Amino acid sequence: MRVPKIASTFTVSVLLACAVLTIGCTKRTAKNRKAAPEFSLKDANGQTVHLSDYKGKVVLLDFWATWCGPCKIEIPWFMEFETQFKDQGFAVLGVSMDEDGWAAIKPYVRDRKMNYRVLLGDDKVGTSYGGLDALPTTLLIDREGNIASVHEGVAMGKEEFKNAIVQLLGSPSVSAPVASRGALALLTSPGSR
Repeated sequence: MRVPKIASTFTVSVLLACAVLTIGCTKRTAKNRKAAPEFSLKDANGQTVHLSDYKGKVVLLDFWATWCGPCKIEIPWFMEFETQFKDQGFAVLGVSMDEDGWAAIKPYVRDRKMNYRVLLGDDKVGTSYGGLDALPTTLLIDREGNIASVHEGVAMGKEEFKNAIVQLLGSPSVSAPVASRGALALLTSPGSR
């Protein structure tokens, strides 16, 4: 018996969402951090945004999609962090990997009143970050533009994210969590960058 396409798509989506909920993160000391790859992406207003525009700030860079269940858990946390820490040199950048582009993203952002900058990602940016094995994939980037931590799925709770942000805001050279299994193998392998 053949399973209807809608049912099979739904089943696959649910299984992927469950698998992504707790994938993980690993740690790296400040002296072993690597530079976050530069990108040029458009925001909802058509403005080009470069990651380097945020050098000197602690950045939470979140790769997500409107269809991603685990992303919906983290987005309200990130909105709260944007409000709480923006005056301390912190910014959230959301990079949507939605294939339907702004047609899907703009209503989602509007309905949820997302208060941070959202960009439209592409295959090039995904590849530059070592391939995105899971959504969400969230990076914390220190003031020097180096990756301080990478989290695939909902690997960290809200308070753990908050503590990591506070630590990075307090001192750009402290040890903090990086690079997740596979997602950033390109960045963490010997001889890269």
